[in-house]
Amino acid sequence: MEPCQVVLFKRDLRVTDHRPLVEAARRGPVVPLVVVEPGLWAQADASARQWAFAQESLLELREDLAALGAPLVARVGEVIGVLTELGGHIPIAGLWSHEETGNGWTYARDRKLAVWCRSQGIPWRQFPQSGVVRGLKERDGWARRWEERMGQEPLAAPARLEFPRDLALEPLPAKGLPTAEDLGLPLDPCPNRQRGGRQAGLRLLESFLNDRGRGYVKGLSSPLTAPTACSRLSPHLAFGTLSLREVVRASRRLGGPKAFEERLHWRCHFIQKLESEPELEFREAHPAYRGLRQTDPELLAAWSEGRTGLPFVDACQRALQAEGWINFRMRALLMAVASYHLWIDWRDSGLVLARRFVDYEPGIHWNQCQMQAGTTGINTVRVYNPVKQGLDHDPAGEFVRRWVPELRGVPLTHLHTPWTMDAAERTAAGCELGVHYPAPLVDHLKAARAARERVWGVRKEAGFRERAEAIQERHGSRRSGLTTPRAGVARRSRRRESPGQLSLFELAGG
Repeated sequence: MEPCQVVLFKRDLRVTDHRPLVEAARRGPVVPLVVVEPGLWAQADASARQWAFAQESLLELREDLAALGAPLVARVGEVIGVLTELGGHIPIAGLWSHEETGNGWTYARDRKLAVWCRSQGIPWRQFPQSGVVRGLKERDGWARRWEERMGQEPLAAPARLEFPRDLALEPLPAKGLPTAEDLGLPLDPCPNRQRGGRQAGLRLLESFLNDRGRGYVKGLSSPLTAPTACSRLSPHLAFGTLSLREVVRASRRLGGPKAFEERLHWRCHFIQKLESEPELEFREAHPAYRGLRQTDPELLAAWSEGRTGLPFVDACQRALQAEGWINFRMRALLMAVASYHLWIDWRDSGLVLARRFVDYEPGIHWNQCQMQAGTTGINTVRVYNPVKQGLDHDPAGEFVRRWVPELRGVPLTHLHTPWTMDAAERTAAGCELGVHYPAPLVDHLKAARAARERVWGVRKEAGFRERAEAIQERHGSRRSGLTTPRAGVARRSRRRESPGQLSLFELAGG
């Protein structure tokens, strides 16, 4: 049988602007392959809502490939085992894929796969699909490389795919794609989750650039306006139903908001950190902060379930649970309250949020968790006031009343601080603290003050500044013309970290 090219789809579920597919198609018969890996979905950062989005995207990818003349071959198992089995049916001339900056599990998997390919004499060609540079030695010139990649025209899908003749393989397993239950994923109700698939992504891109994006800058900070004002493209970029280059080029062509493109740039900037230092998923960037926090399981549970007694925080957590998305500032607030007011370790709170975010992107997520928790050593320590945030972004109480119905009868003057009601007011509102709604877990002002002192106190230790300089040199942005941050380290204007107030947390404001 004629040797074939295997294109391995991972988080690049599209046929347009897909260089591995284009290059493989030029060299003969192609087997488009996706491997659903139970080991990956068993990780603590995976969830059923993410699989549902991926599954919908895979089904649409299958249709797009069929239109080009090739079925999507889907298998459940471990990649090396699947490729070994496939090699028993047809000679594999080459393996093609995009580079992936995933979590620690995918990093280990790719290292094993590279060893296996060498042992089998199978060339594995990987291509970048964003501005992230594999094997980067230092950050000088990184922004120029990003611009070079984004400035290129997106690749059209191949006109036709040749599938190996007489290949006796069923494209899908007998039961079809596995369910969340098949993968051992816990029940994960998310009634308002975004749907997967390229067509949904294209509709969002068009509506954002032609209409919704006009309110982007003013609307991205509030949970009331952000669902409409933000692009909502984050899960489509995370799973690759759209390419970053497609989005950048479309934004430039149609005059998208400048602030939106800035966040697309910062998206890659943060992922580059994890690409260059995979350990940032698991350990603090600055070693002086290791072991600083000890998580109280009861506080973690209360925070994750939206029952901290801080109304705006609880509303944000419950909205995220139901929708799988919330805007960047509220993500930062959730992480800050967990890290400072409740003194929860960033890994513990980060895993809860990772599972909740349909658009979970490890490179953004873990670096943002560390930035919000103050463990990078190079970003300003930002301790959000949960009451002030509620008053600023939900002044009429609309968001709180929607997601915390226990407080619907509370007058607006007390809505963000129900503990300030007297007994008569509590009775009139039908809201007794500790009965209908919890009393605050902490005095948020005292807790913030104590946390700030502890975190800043670490920065006074001997050797802290020198280590921060090294972190800045390795990971700091070299891009000029952006907002000047307040990082508290050496003042090198072109080598400063992204500003503390710029929290991506879901790619580019949505």
